[in-house]
Amino acid sequence: MESALILCEGSFGRTMGKTANGLVRYSARYRIVGVLDSTTAGRDAGELLDGRPNGIPIFAGLREALSRLSETPATLIVGVATFGGYIPKEFRPVIREAIEAGMSVAAGLHEYLAEDAEFAGLAAKHRVRLIDVRKPRPLRELAQFSDLSRHLPCLRIPVLGTDGAIGKRTTAILLTEALRAGGVSAEFVATGQTGLLQGARYGVALDAIKGDFMVGELEREVVRAYEESRPKVVVVEGQGSISHPAYVAGTRAIIMASMPSGIVLQHAPARKTRNFRRDVVAWPMPTIEKEIQMLELFSDAKVIALTLNHEGLAPEEVHNIEKDYESRYSLPACDPLLDGCEKVVNKIRSML
Repeated sequence: MESALILCEGSFGRTMGKTANGLVRYSARYRIVGVLDSTTAGRDAGELLDGRPNGIPIFAGLREALSRLSETPATLIVGVATFGGYIPKEFRPVIREAIEAGMSVAAGLHEYLAEDAEFAGLAAKHRVRLIDVRKPRPLRELAQFSDLSRHLPCLRIPVLGTDGAIGKRTTAILLTEALRAGGVSAEFVATGQTGLLQGARYGVALDAIKGDFMVGELEREVVRAYEESRPKVVVVEGQGSISHPAYVAGTRAIIMASMPSGIVLQHAPARKTRNFRRDVVAWPMPTIEKEIQMLELFSDAKVIALTLNHEGLAPEEVHNIEKDYESRYSLPACDPLLDGCEKVVNKIRSML
């Protein structure tokens, strides 16, 4: 894996920094050697995120990182998920500096690096790459819905959620790894930029695709994951929430593209209002009952497990909530980061 620094100024450990957060937790594509964020500089990235040091330092800026690292990293990754997918203006000087230092730059934003005249010119001059993982395939190559997933001889398990930025991708990756560790062959299909930057073999950045092709393009990846690897389980990353007013297409497209055998539902019990990535709307979180009802009605599949995001909760509170949910909903409940995914693996194993 090539080495990479993550640019996440002012956002590491926060919602907008979810791309950086995900890469620090897991990456099969890049070897992460540091994070750039002056507001948390000097700390260990793993300790800040999860209370467990992982040896990835946080630097105040690019110059400090390059002076302290033993080698110039191959790539600078833009580690934020901004509202609208814009390149933050304050990131531009750092991106320029990285290109001039001989680093390629990767991003998962709607505003493409390769279509920015300044960056494209600099990259050509310094012979480095500009990588836009959110850019879809050419229009005439895009696939439309073909009713292929429903006939696959494997379980298809999307990890959906009651909100955006609630941990669906993290849970999906942890569940895929736990299934493999338990002897169940599994493949992960990404539906967003972070999963693709983390090195997912299969997937598309769903929200960058024209509406006519969203279902077909993701269906194509689900089918490709099965045909190339023959797993017993395909785990699909969720996007947004079926009841979220700002994310109207993601969950519906994922359901139609994967034709679920069962659904894992991710929830943050302490979260009171929806995530909008901007502070202009306050919209209450849905109840689990409402979300289950909507998902099961729309998908014709059952929610098979509840996974929790422990933000704002102490471990003991999480465990008490798990017991309450298991009693109330008759479903296995766990926090994948605190407990692992054994309960969900056991449920899926019973479905094989």
